[in-house]
Amino acid sequence: MSKNLIKNALISVSDKVGAVEFCKELSKLGVNLYSTGGTKATLEQNNIPVKSVSDLTFFPEILDGRVKTLHPNIHAGLLADLDKPSHIKQINEHNISSIDLLVVNLYPFEKTLKREDATHEELIENIDIGGPTMLRSAAKNYKHTAVVINPDRYCEIIKYMQDGNNTIPDEVRIELAAEVFSNTAYYDSLISGYFNNKLGNTLPEISAIPLQKIQDLRYGENPHQKAALFGDFNNIFTKQHGKELSFNNIIDINGASGIITDFTDEPAVAIIKHTNPCGVATAPTLMEAYNKAFATDTVSPFGGIIAFNREVDLETAETVDKIFTEVLIAPSFSKEAFALLSKKKNRRLLTANYEVLRS
Repeated sequence: MSKNLIKNALISVSDKVGAVEFCKELSKLGVNLYSTGGTKATLEQNNIPVKSVSDLTFFPEILDGRVKTLHPNIHAGLLADLDKPSHIKQINEHNISSIDLLVVNLYPFEKTLKREDATHEELIENIDIGGPTMLRSAAKNYKHTAVVINPDRYCEIIKYMQDGNNTIPDEVRIELAAEVFSNTAYYDSLISGYFNNKLGNTLPEISAIPLQKIQDLRYGENPHQKAALFGDFNNIFTKQHGKELSFNNIIDINGASGIITDFTDEPAVAIIKHTNPCGVATAPTLMEAYNKAFATDTVSPFGGIIAFNREVDLETAETVDKIFTEVLIAPSFSKEAFALLSKKKNRRLLTANYEVLRS
């Protein structure tokens, strides 16, 4: 019998999307299902055979569910190296079942954090302890405990098991483990950020920055390089017209916007080319500010990025339209200005929420 055969699965999910269908298929494959609290109740409501985690631990859930999977029987089942006879001997001696598949996603700390009315007490209760602990144990022992944190992979996992007689290929197990460590690192970075913000500690000794990938880019700074966009870019900028942004566009957009947010009292314009400011100016009107910025260097702005801190009006748009620019960024464009500037299909027009950058 293969040491990688999936016989026992433990499932405990906050996000129950797809869980019922997934567990039905696991059950059809003869997998023994174990679960906790709300997940177990959901499976039972759908007539899916499932046992309690207490059947593995021989111990009840306590402390309002804070302690249910933090138990040697769970972690021994997740961490047993089934290539080692001594490990097999020990789990057998202690009547511990190997857990061959772990399916866990975490309490919704991030979702709670985004709620304006969330209290400190709610946030604390949404810090998952058992989930990350199990996930890390399983991911460490990926050769013998396949681990799934992403509901989008349920169908894929079932297909692998159907094709592989209840096994999952080693390369897929490594993929799944990597996904777990990325997710738990992100999760913990959100929590550490919350506590540091509560303390007003903006520059902690160790900083973890939570970033999610928005999209893959066609290439990096040069065509042979790979690149992707991470962070909150789409919360600040909205593309209103033009083709996909490139890596270099995004770098210049960041530079131009970083400059323009320093100016609030008067209309201001910043012109950037390859991360270098070609001209920055303020004036009583937006067109005057553009003309002053452009006069600083009348050559480099060709193919550059221009950021405005006021709505772009038709008069300014007509002046800007005389040269080719890659990207124009503004809080808004008047209807007439947008109609004119959007005639050039290769020019990107972005609206920006500068207040988010300033906050």
